[in-house]
Amino acid sequence: MAQNDVNKIKDHAELFQQQEYQELFQAKKEFECGHNPEEVTRIAEWTKTWEYREKNFARQALTVNPAKACQPLGSILAAVGFEGTLPFVHGSQGCVAYFRSHLTRHFKEPFSAVSSSMTEDAAVFGGLKNLVEGLAVSYNLYKPKMIAVCTTCMAEVIGDDLQAFIRTAKEEGAVPEDFPVPYAHTPSFVGSHILGYDNMMKGILSNLTARKKKETTNGKINFIPGFETYIGNLREIKRIANVMGINYTLLADNSEYLDSPNNGEYNMYPGGTKLEDAADSINAEATIALQAYATTKTREYIEHEWQHKTYVNRPVGIRGTDEFLMKLSALTGKPIPQELEDERGRAVDALTDSQAWLHGKRVAMYGDPDLVIGLTQFLLEVGAEPVHIVVSNSNEHFEAELRALLDSSPFGQGATIHGGRDLWHMRSLLFTEPVDLLIGNSYGKYLWRDTKTPFVRIGYPIFDRHHLHRYATYGYQGTINLLNWIVNTILDELDCNTIIPSKTDISFDLIR
Repeated sequence: MAQNDVNKIKDHAELFQQQEYQELFQAKKEFECGHNPEEVTRIAEWTKTWEYREKNFARQALTVNPAKACQPLGSILAAVGFEGTLPFVHGSQGCVAYFRSHLTRHFKEPFSAVSSSMTEDAAVFGGLKNLVEGLAVSYNLYKPKMIAVCTTCMAEVIGDDLQAFIRTAKEEGAVPEDFPVPYAHTPSFVGSHILGYDNMMKGILSNLTARKKKETTNGKINFIPGFETYIGNLREIKRIANVMGINYTLLADNSEYLDSPNNGEYNMYPGGTKLEDAADSINAEATIALQAYATTKTREYIEHEWQHKTYVNRPVGIRGTDEFLMKLSALTGKPIPQELEDERGRAVDALTDSQAWLHGKRVAMYGDPDLVIGLTQFLLEVGAEPVHIVVSNSNEHFEAELRALLDSSPFGQGATIHGGRDLWHMRSLLFTEPVDLLIGNSYGKYLWRDTKTPFVRIGYPIFDRHHLHRYATYGYQGTINLLNWIVNTILDELDCNTIIPSKTDISFDLIR
């Protein structure tokens, strides 16, 4: 069982197949006094039926594998998009360890965040002392330019007041009086990671732009990505703006932080939107949010406090990218350059090449609201038919927007929106009403194993595949990437089903 030879270290998947481990697993089953295999098989088969589906959808007091995370995870992702910013989670140490590992596993990059390390005494007497000491240590040890504070369940349940605590910390000299410490209350038992992103973005912008309003604009366009986990999308937005000659501020740019070069030197805070640029964003011509439901409060704040217009554009697929470019052109007066028109032509050509393989394919998907709307728009463009749409962090405004999009196309008429449902609900849907394709994050691999539905990994998190987050799903190039992932999954499945010579392999299938 011990691995003593460093030249023959086995991966866990291979290691656990060894005889010693197999005997341990068998002994564990006997010790647990579980059901016999026949009974387990019988119950498993029953869970695939319509009868079980009705019971499954009737449950109210239990959630099984929701397709969402909690608020603080989104808030710390928003924070690292700003220059020299250290996320500070006011709560228990275990919570911030989870958030860091979750993001690190997706991006394959180190993710720095600290905690006030609240324990039982802080839960009883309050976390003021923890926060004051934590801010002092963080400021002196890690030398950030800004510390962005959010909360976890523990701090919220006992009612810790971040505004008062941060003011006390500055009065006691934990950080300088003029040092920026924006904050957001992000209870994990309310909303999801996209609300946490929204709360923190609003908190940071309100802090940095205070008393920075000028009488004239700076001529820039602000872009707010939302809870964006595809680094390629941030770079694609910047590239498009540069090609069009547009002055812009990205609020916020975590592309370097989450995809920094390995050059032999450690930099704790690579890249990020400069704090002075973020402070001046209040004087921009307009703000474009690339996600609606991860920026709701931020956009309301901008329109009310900054007194300038905000827009929502999702540059996904041909239609979405067209609308985004036309909005940029209308706001800035800049023409759409030939380079982007050529990219559009190549994307349309690629869709034409593959459309026959996508037309009429029945699709199930799950994910965040804005991701699902973008994917739905793309699928409708190629004639695929969304059938089951599960969004755990849904709301009525999202469902109305998605329903209108589905109703606008003949390919969307058979779709059902399952707001507030989870992946165990999706399992029942896939068994009782099978589809041709499933789209979602890495947790869908268990649905793929169980239901044998071909699976495309798109969304967050993606733990079990490498480098997908480096690609773009925005713009015309992103359209080709989405097409590539989806159509080639269909062709892979076709190959798997035509693999027996002279039986299933009865035609020349080298060319698809």
